[in-house]
Parts: sequence; C-alpha cells; structure tokens
Amino acid sequence: MSDPLEQIIRLLRPRAVFSKGISGAGNWAVRYAAFGHPGFCAVTLGSCLLAVDGETTVLLQEGDFVLLPATPAFTMSSLEVAPGRKLEPARMYTPGVELRHGQQNGPSDMRQFGGYFTFESPDSSLLVSLLPRVIHIRGVPRLTQLVRLVGEEAERDDVGRDMILERLVEILLIETLRSVSGSAAQPGLLRGLADDRVVTALRLMHGNVERSWTATELAREVGMSRSAFFERFSRTVGVTPMDYLLSWRMAVAKSLLRAGKLTLDEVAGRIGYGSASTFSTAFSRHVGQPPGRFMRSASLSNGIRTAFAV
Repeated sequence: MSDPLEQIIRLLRPRAVFSKGISGAGNWAVRYAAFGHPGFCAVTLGSCLLAVDGETTVLLQEGDFVLLPATPAFTMSSLEVAPGRKLEPARMYTPGVELRHGQQNGPSDMRQFGGYFTFESPDSSLLVSLLPRVIHIRGVPRLTQLVRLVGEEAERDDVGRDMILERLVEILLIETLRSVSGSAAQPGLLRGLADDRVVTALRLMHGNVERSWTATELAREVGMSRSAFFERFSRTVGVTPMDYLLSWRMAVAKSLLRAGKLTLDEVAGRIGYGSASTFSTAFSRHVGQPPGRFMRSASLSNGIRTAFAV
C-alpha cells in the first residue's frame, strides 16, 4: 500500500538548504522573527532554552533535535536569560562562519547545528497544517547525524550537490516525523499515521486517489461503522475524511497542472472526477480560480524561473 507521508513530502519537493554551526557562552538570548519556512536544529553540546511564541518553553539538551515546520517567531537563550538581540533567519547565513552568541571568546557552553530549507511547491500548508508547531525529539542520534550530513553537503561546491541535499532533506523530514510518538502528538497527520485504522484509510486515499471514495466505503474497508470511523478519523487527524481527501486531491491536481502535460479531462480522471466540468467547479471553489487559469499562471511562473536560471 502507498505511504502517505512519503507521497506528501515528495509532492512538496524540499529544496534549498541553509545551515551553519551556532554556539553560545555565558548569558545570552536571541530573538528570531517569524520566517515561515521549516527550521531545524540539533544540539551537539550543552543546553539552551527554546521559547516559541504561543508554546511552552522547551529545554534543549545535547542530543536533542527540533523541527519548526513553519518557523514562527521564537527566542533562544542560555538557561539564565539575558537581554536579547534580534536576528533575521534569512540573514544569518554566512558560509563557513559559525554564529556565536554571548561571550565571543573562550570555550562554548552550547553548540548546535541549525538551519532552514524551503518547499518548492506552494502547497506546504497541506503538510504544515497537519503538524505540531514545534516538534522536539530526544534520544535519536540518527537525526543529529543527518543534520551534520546536510550541513557538510550544503558547504560543498561539488557536482550533484543539489540532488544530494534534496534527498538528505527528504530523509531528514521522514526520519523526524516517524520519530514522533503518535500517542503524544496533537491531532494531525502524525497521530493519524500511528492509528492502525486511520492510517489504513489514509493509505487507501493516497493509493487510489482516482477512486470516488465515500466515508461509508472507507469505513467498510477499515472494518468500522461509518459513524465510528468518521468520529475517529476527525478526532485523530483534525479534519473529516472527505475534507482530507479533497485537500489531497487538490494538491495532486495542482502538481499535475503545473507540469502542464495533461488535459483537464486527464487531470480530472487522475484524481477521481468524472468530467472536467465537475473537477473545474471543485477546483475553483477550493483554490479560488479555475484550473485552466491556474495552469496558465503556473506555466508563466515556470518560464520566468527557467529564464532566471539560465
């Protein structure tokens, strides 16, 4: 059966990576503005505090890993908080130069490797809306090793660099998300993937997106009554089965339309609609513009990016 998590990450197409070493000594604090892109860090020495706006402050210790799927505003500091200074995540990247907080001389009390990446697909809200705002993982050395590999590759200027980084970030994302305990996760994709009945429904929807699924059919496939399945899926994932299916279909449709290789009838058939007209109505209602206009806009944007890349 299909893997929903793998499909979503491949559809999002994680790309550019910016990463660097970060250290601190003495009392220090830095304030980062909201950035929107996924940010990550792995603590390799000592400890520090992470205070994401609207969330409980987290103590980060050696061996910990953090992923902020949409990087809201946050403060990072020594255990004894000092007056903070403001930093812009997008401006903190200087190749080969470690970012130092607090005392500039002497040994470090804290050291970490952090950075951020981007999604080439503008549909990142599909994944982000179903994930916790802060993903904190302790005791998974493999994640720290992956972050180091990402950083080492990002610093290289060698053939195949971009392709290797893409694969490493995909692996880092999958490893991070499957390391989170489903029972401890908030309602969303991670809890859904940890539920045997719900994950079966997710795999059916992802593996047969062209099928005209109903909640009754999905319930029957997972061995539950319609009402019990509807309640369990909605409580676990945070959206109804049909709302999830619609969002996934529209994300797949946008990816197919951007590629520009299929007619509207073919796209409609690929995602479970009997005709281009019914697909067009659903797409317009969900996306805010007809699929034909979306495809033309995407084609124009692709042409502009290609021209700048030459």
